Amino acid sequence: MKKFLLTTTGLIALGMAPAIAADLPARGYTKAPAAAIAINNWSGFYLGAMGGYAQENTSGLGTLSGGFAGGTAGYNWQMGNLVLGLEADGAWADVGANVGLFGGLASVDYTIRSMGTVRGRVGYAFDSVLVYGTGGWAWSNNRFTATALGLSVSDDRFHSGWTLGAGVEVMFAPKWSVKAEYLYKSLEGGTYFGNAVPGGVQVGTINLNSVQVGVNYHF
Repeated sequence: MKKFLLTTTGLIALGMAPAIAADLPARGYTKAPAAAIAINNWSGFYLGAMGGYAQENTSGLGTLSGGFAGGTAGYNWQMGNLVLGLEADGAWADVGANVGLFGGLASVDYTIRSMGTVRGRVGYAFDSVLVYGTGGWAWSNNRFTATALGLSVSDDRFHSGWTLGAGVEVMFAPKWSVKAEYLYKSLEGGTYFGNAVPGGVQVGTINLNSVQVGVNYHF
């Protein structure tokens, strides 16, 4: 009888052991969840088209404003979620202002006819979405036109400066992305008609707020 009781007790203990173990809290090392990684690959060369609107960062008579459209070329290097890039763009532009004088007998027109940038980009990729900051060199080609009594004279000048901004780009299909960005551009002033008018016509620094959208093809 004693042996029977001991044997029965042992079998019951063995049967209960897995259940007790299952109820015990887990002990030891728990692996941390893996960090998010980008599935889309942003590395490589790309070409695209872009367009937008720019307005001088001032108000009043003679405030420059208008649209532009052109192309983009760039290259990205991706390291995990970090994306570094170099981008250049150039655009035909019609960003200007016209001011009438002497009751319409004369006028002056000042227009940015083309412009572009060469910029670095630093971004963070959330898979198919890239958020980035950007900055670098900006340029424009401007024309100053004076008209009086039906006669017009013009002078063109190249202006150099800098730009800073930010944007977001989305990979919406294999090799294709769309982007939207804001750029602040500051272009140095210049002297027009220096050979025709004593002292010339001075134009000060041009500060522009611009927004642009574009589509890129990634090779």
